[in-house]
Amino acid sequence: MAALIDGKALAATVTRETAARAAQLASERGIVPGIAVILVGEDPASNIYVERKLREAKKAGLRSFEHRLPAETDQAVLLDLIAACNADERVHGILVQLPLPPHIDATRVLDAIDPAKDVDGFHPVNVGRLSTGTGGLVPCTPLGCMQLLETVIDDFRGLKAVVIGKSNIVGKPVALLLLESGCTVTVTHILTRGLPDIVRTADIVVAAAGSPGLVQPDWVKPGAVVIDVGINRIHDPDGRPRIVGDVAQDGMDHAKAITPVPGGVGPMTIACLLSNTVRAAERHAA
Repeated sequence: MAALIDGKALAATVTRETAARAAQLASERGIVPGIAVILVGEDPASNIYVERKLREAKKAGLRSFEHRLPAETDQAVLLDLIAACNADERVHGILVQLPLPPHIDATRVLDAIDPAKDVDGFHPVNVGRLSTGTGGLVPCTPLGCMQLLETVIDDFRGLKAVVIGKSNIVGKPVALLLLESGCTVTVTHILTRGLPDIVRTADIVVAAAGSPGLVQPDWVKPGAVVIDVGINRIHDPDGRPRIVGDVAQDGMDHAKAITPVPGGVGPMTIACLLSNTVRAAERHAA
């Protein structure tokens, strides 16, 4: 039977380590790592994510600055707030919760964040540093995926990895991280021809296509490790809502290990966000 990779347990460990680093920074340098969280509008899912991030930040001993703006907020007002956070010495990390309302240009907003405070790792400077292997802040979900993989894989060199999904948030950066680790990487998406046959070649499968149950058991070769990034809300025949991943997890007994949904990648994303915030504060103090 495939082992379940417990994202909650690993996230708790990472958060404890982050809290210890934050406490050390505060005691040795008098710096309390701070994160500014900006939410525009009242999207219910975004509100839940923000509340969870703020709660976990408090547990880790971080200082949080919460900014909630109405959905009709003008883009210029949001950019002014980001500029103020960039200039605030108490703020080491800035998170703008996505999605933003349609009248706001998300690319322009994310580009306005100081790369040194871009704890989501979305700024072009950090993307460039990731692609060239020269440091920078790494996007949280891909970073969490790699840490989950490291719990079951000792040596990545020469392994074949298939990434399903080409987003800037997960697919592309996780492919770069896998390449950096020594894997041979194929990036695919839901329009890729012959996708099942390509996935069958993989020692590592990272499913981040946003398609419920896309990856079927017969796509995965025996002994492969599967990271299911998907978070899809569906309804059972009786109308009850539930969350499922991009992998049809029933029948995956032949895999070596797999992340559950929920309880796999999700908790690690928040844990890595907090870790990135402390890393940004450490670099600021250096």
